[in-house]
Amino acid sequence: MVEAIRSAEKQTSGEIRIYMEQYCKFIDPLDRAKEVFVELEMYKTKDRNGVVLYIATKDHQLALLGDVGIYEKMGQTFWDHEVKLMLSEFKQHNFIDGVCKIIGDVGEALKTNFPYQGDDKNELEDGIVYGK
Repeated sequence: MVEAIRSAEKQTSGEIRIYMEQYCKFIDPLDRAKEVFVELEMYKTKDRNGVVLYIATKDHQLALLGDVGIYEKMGQTFWDHEVKLMLSEFKQHNFIDGVCKIIGDVGEALKTNFPYQGDDKNELEDGIVYGK
């Protein structure tokens, strides 16, 4: 999954992170994703183009959240579609492949809207962040 992030980020100035924990503290995983987004300081990218994929493994919940710069260019439809795809993969027990596919899709969308520039640098770590 980390390699999928690195591969996607080679084509864009956007930043992608995965946050995994066992249980979601909130009824709506998007609310938890928003909290995680702030905790990880995803909003500190130059172009406001950070994305966090939130997964609560035991609660079987997930959310995909992009910063304001991304939403201005891509709208809500893209995010809803990607979450549906990921849920479909998870129902088929394709967990890692499903996550990697979504990261690839997000990377392609970021590449279109935030293409890699020669002076771009990796603003956030690529590793998976594990909560409780």
